[in-house]
Amino acid sequence: MFARMQHIPLPGGGLDYYEEYIAKPQTLFAELRDGVNWQQPLVTVYGRQHVTPRLVSFVGDAGRSYRYSGATHVTEPWPAPLKALREQLCADTGYEFNCALLNYYRDGNDCMGYHSDDEAELGDRPCIASISLGAERDFLLKPKAGGGKTEKLSLASGSLLVMLPPTQQHWQHALPVRKGVGQGRINLTFRNVL
Repeated sequence: MFARMQHIPLPGGGLDYYEEYIAKPQTLFAELRDGVNWQQPLVTVYGRQHVTPRLVSFVGDAGRSYRYSGATHVTEPWPAPLKALREQLCADTGYEFNCALLNYYRDGNDCMGYHSDDEAELGDRPCIASISLGAERDFLLKPKAGGGKTEKLSLASGSLLVMLPPTQQHWQHALPVRKGVGQGRINLTFRNVL
């Protein structure tokens, strides 16, 4: 099922990148764009509230919640197109995923600042499986400790990026503004909330 896997070792972690994981990414993109309950919540950054610079949805097994940037998100049911995909990801990666945070970047102005997925609900060594659909965008990583080399990956539509443990303990990642991108991008970040 996988094509062109690239392992990217990082000091204190690593990434596995599969360029062509989803067979028909534009079909899945359209189903999710039109069928998900997208929201644009307020988040707290450095003590100030801001409108999230993208649309989000949190889906997963019943009764799960996830808190980040001062907001608590409670799962909505898995959209039909993601149920089988979640099972496939668990089988292919060997990791369990009981929820997914979905981000809809409507164009190149929507973005995500540097952060780590290291909230207590994810445990000490989380694995994050990230699927990209739609417009190709740059994904940046930098060491938490400062210094060191910043990594940049261009994430293709239909690709899977697996951020292996303990990457979240040592690295931050971001999706910067990319002027001139008029198409949308949906990112599915599968995770296991304890």
